[in-house]
Amino acid sequence: MSTTVSTPETDETCAYCESQIFDHDPICVRDCDDDCGSPKYFCNYACLSAYIDEHNLTTGNACEWTPDDTSCC
Repeated sequence: MSTTVSTPETDETCAYCESQIFDHDPICVRDCDDDCGSPKYFCNYACLSAYIDEHNLTTGNACEWTPDDTSCC
């Protein structure tokens, strides 16, 4: 899988709160399980966390950890 790195536009807004991302500590996120679609930009980790919670993005996606299983990771 190849990755292209690019800088967002200076007026890019947060996917959660719509603040300009460069006024804060921006984060770029892509869903590479879905053909690495367009990136979503967040102004900080708090907005990313709230977006994840509100969209139930962790539901059904957590691994089950078995400490004695050596075939994992």
